[in-house]
Amino acid sequence: MIEQRVAALDWADIAKELDTEGAATTGPLLSAAECAELTALYDEEGLFRSKVIMARHGYGSGEYQYFRHPLPPLVAGLRGALYAALAPFANRWNEAMGIATRFPAEHAEFLARCHEAGQARPTPLLLRYVAGDYNCLHQDLYGEHVFPLQAAFLLSDPARDFSGGEFVLTEQRPRMQSRASVVPLRQGEAVIFAVHHRPVRGSRGTYRVNMRHGVSRLREGRRHTLGIILHDAA
Repeated sequence: MIEQRVAALDWADIAKELDTEGAATTGPLLSAAECAELTALYDEEGLFRSKVIMARHGYGSGEYQYFRHPLPPLVAGLRGALYAALAPFANRWNEAMGIATRFPAEHAEFLARCHEAGQARPTPLLLRYVAGDYNCLHQDLYGEHVFPLQAAFLLSDPARDFSGGEFVLTEQRPRMQSRASVVPLRQGEAVIFAVHHRPVRGSRGTYRVNMRHGVSRLREGRRHTLGIILHDAA
């Protein structure tokens, strides 16, 4: 089961990378067959609540679709398992940043909190890029209630299906230039990363670093990604 695979990840190592870099990779977590299964869902319009053409909104070039309820079983399993593993970590981050919000152990309880505040639309999504497409740097906030971490799974094979299209992160520390980093991913691998802020220890204590993420221009081929956002949208 996907929940068991997520639980078996080296969470101590992931936590260390998240603390130092604001992002961590999981190693291949989905099989090639599962990646193909998820990619094929993109053309099943009844599974999605909306489609976004990025160029129409200044988001970049490419398109993505948000799933509707009920989520496909694999997507729902990944979402619940990632939340359960990351909730203690998210609470530690909020404590370090002086943010009062704490997250319950169960994802259903957190989603109930979102829904009570009017954030009831599911946020997991599939993204499709073709040659020339890219995704501008952004943050997936969607409302008052924000879980501070999310994940993106690369469903395509970078050795065969596309070139370019690297996952990019930037961080802005106070009174410093922005720092950019590229996260190489293999098919079926996820990057877990900060949605908005992360804590960084400095000489005068802990401060917040502002994070953004995006995708560089695809040079050739086609790239599909599954995004797992753990809060729902208004």
